[in-house]
Amino acid sequence: MVRFKPVRQGRISEEIAQQLKESILLGLFKPGDRLPSERDLADQFKVSRVVIREALRALENLGFILTRQGAAGGAFVTDLTFERLARAFLDLFLAGKISIPEMYEVRRLVEPEVARLAAQRINADYSRHLKEALEAEELPAVSFPEDFARKTKVHLLLAEMCGNRFFEALVRSAMELTMKVIEAVQPDPMFIHPAGLHRPIVEAVLAGNPQEAARAMRKHTDEFGETLIKMEAGYREKHSSFPLGRPGS
Repeated sequence: MVRFKPVRQGRISEEIAQQLKESILLGLFKPGDRLPSERDLADQFKVSRVVIREALRALENLGFILTRQGAAGGAFVTDLTFERLARAFLDLFLAGKISIPEMYEVRRLVEPEVARLAAQRINADYSRHLKEALEAEELPAVSFPEDFARKTKVHLLLAEMCGNRFFEALVRSAMELTMKVIEAVQPDPMFIHPAGLHRPIVEAVLAGNPQEAARAMRKHTDEFGETLIKMEAGYREKHSSFPLGRPGS
C-alpha cells in the first residue's frame, strides 16, 4: 500500500500531482495499474475530491495516466514512451521556440553517429528488418502518413539499433517534427523524398562498415535538410498570418 503525505495549503493540487508522479517513476505503480480512487486519495492527502481531480487532470495532461469512465473506470498508469518527448519538441516548434534549421544542425551531428553505431551492432534480425524497410519504400502508398511511415522506418530502426536511448529519443522527435512540416506544406512525397535515398546507408550498415554508414547518412541528412528548410521558409512566408498546420484559404 502506497502511503502519501498530507500537503500544505497553497498549490495543493500541484504537490499532490508531484507525489503521484514520483510514485509512478519509482515503480510503485506499474503501467496498467489503477491509482487509488478519488475518495481514497482525498482521505490520504486530507483534501477535497475537487483538488484530487485537478491533480489527476494535470497528470493526464503530462501523459502519466489515462482516465476511464464507468463502473470499471478510474485513473490508470500509462506506459511512458518516446512519444511524450516527441510531442514536447513539437509543441516547442509550434510555439516558435525551436526551428527546422536548428533541428537539422542536431540531426547532422546525431544521425551519422547513429548509423555508425548501428553498423557495429548489425545482426541477422536487424538485417532482415532493414531490408524489409528498404523494399517497402518502393511500394506505392495510398496516403501521405503511410508514405512517411515507410520513409522513416529506416531511421527509426537505426536509432533502435544504435543502443543509445537518448539518441533514439532525439531521432524519433526529429521524425515527428519533419512529418508536421511536410503535412503542412503537402508537397508531392515522391519529389520531397523519392524512394531509394536510404539505400547507400542501409548497404553500408548491412556490410558492417561504420565509416561508410556515417558518411552516407551525413550526405542524406544534408541534402534532405536543405530541402526541408527551404520548404518551411516558403510555407511561413506564404502563410505568415497562420500557425504551422493551419494554412489560410
